[in-house]
Amino acid sequence: MIVLGVDPGTHRTGYAFLEKRDNRIRVLEYGVIRLKDGAPLPLRLEQLHRELQALMVVYDPAQLALESIFFARFPQSALILGHARGAIMVAAQSMGIGIFEYAPRMVKKATVGTGRASKERVAAMIQTHLGLKQPPTPADAADALAIAFCHLIQAGKPA
Repeated sequence: MIVLGVDPGTHRTGYAFLEKRDNRIRVLEYGVIRLKDGAPLPLRLEQLHRELQALMVVYDPAQLALESIFFARFPQSALILGHARGAIMVAAQSMGIGIFEYAPRMVKKATVGTGRASKERVAAMIQTHLGLKQPPTPADAADALAIAFCHLIQAGKPA
C-alpha cells in the first residue's frame, strides 16, 4: 500500500510517499512544494492543489495522511492553514484517495514514543525507522514522512 503524508502550509507544504509491503516500509519520494511568495492565497491554493495532484498521479497512493488542525495562538493563521488543508483534501478526494487525520502528538508518539518530542528528535527517529542516510530536511518534508509513517503504524494496529 502506498500512503501520501502531507504537512500542510500556505507557503511550503511537505509531502512524502511511503510504501508498505510485507511489513517493510520504504520511501518512494519526499520533498516540499514551495508556493509562490507574495501570490494571493487563491493562487497559492490552486498551485498546491495542482502540484500535489500531479504527484498523486505519479505515485497513485491509496490513502492520504494529514496533520489535523491543532490549537493555534494565532487564529488567523489557523484559518489560513485550514484553506490549505481543504485544497489538499479536495485533491485527494477527487482521485478517490482515502483521507486520514492525525494530531501532532499522535505523530510524535508513533515515531518517537512520546507526544512531546522535538522536531529534531522526530526527524532523527524517522531517519532510523526509514533507513535514511541522514535526517530528512527541510522540516516540512520530515514532518510529512512522520505523518505517513504514523499512518502506516496505526493502520497495522487492531481497532
